[in-house]
Amino acid sequence: MKRSAVVPTPAPQLRAALRRLPRLPLHRAWFRRLSVQLLARMKATPTAGVRIESSVVDGVGLRIYRPDSVQPTRALLWIHGGGLIIGGAVQDDRLCGATVRELGIVVVSIDYRLAPEHPYPAALDDSMRAWKWLQDNAATLGIDSRQVVVGGQSAGGGLAAALAQRIRDTGQIQPLGQWLFSPMLDDRTAARRELDRIRHHVWDNRLNRFGWRSYLADEPGSAHIDPRAVPARAETLEGLPPAWLGVGDIELFSDEIREYARRLDRAGVHVTLHEATGAPHGFETWAHDTDLARRHIGAAHRWLRDLFAGAHSEVG
Repeated sequence: MKRSAVVPTPAPQLRAALRRLPRLPLHRAWFRRLSVQLLARMKATPTAGVRIESSVVDGVGLRIYRPDSVQPTRALLWIHGGGLIIGGAVQDDRLCGATVRELGIVVVSIDYRLAPEHPYPAALDDSMRAWKWLQDNAATLGIDSRQVVVGGQSAGGGLAAALAQRIRDTGQIQPLGQWLFSPMLDDRTAARRELDRIRHHVWDNRLNRFGWRSYLADEPGSAHIDPRAVPARAETLEGLPPAWLGVGDIELFSDEIREYARRLDRAGVHVTLHEATGAPHGFETWAHDTDLARRHIGAAHRWLRDLFAGAHSEVG
């Protein structure tokens, strides 16, 4: 007998926004091509006191956000979400702009190559190129190269975590911290077929399996997958920078994010796990005007501000 689906119950204040979200055919190539075209035509979402510039460096598109009123000395390298298969830097104008306005920093957002047309390591390589560019041009940007945080949302959060691991392993100047919203960390979640019966809002396990399969060019959960492609497969998390992980407690990634936070803590990495009750995946973006999202982003901004302030006092 077929088992009935389970639908997690979202917080009341998120339900109206959730009903407006369409179910998108992300597994269709024509739709992914269309989404690229639509993003290319998407107008910037302005934030008062923040200017936006676009650039292409070493083949990687960058979207650079700067405050008008102060000369920043700190920066965030940001990586957008989209399940590794869709999305672009422009979609995060609101969050990136708000972060610049609140903290007085520079944000550099990456337009990385997308799967399945560009599987691993394309997106991670692009992220590394952007990191190297930011480090090499820190003086020109007026930034202290030691005060740069890596961050991202969903697939971008997973890429930011993988980037932090790669930077650690290469012995370069390390990021000051990791700022991870609902990060996509573990392909082995997609291999858990029992999760298919849970109709997770926004991003369910069938989509998750397609995203990971597209990126890895292999079946998620396979034993021979390169651990450098999947943050949760890393043998050790020792030596990584402090991390903030934000997660909704009814989203698909909640278990893997909690486990990653536990592993970071056991490895001696200072970690803050911030959980939002009744929140599905990515709610801070599609329900940004709700109290729940504002509190979530506010907590993230406070952590980032304290991180920068602590680093400044140590240097001073």
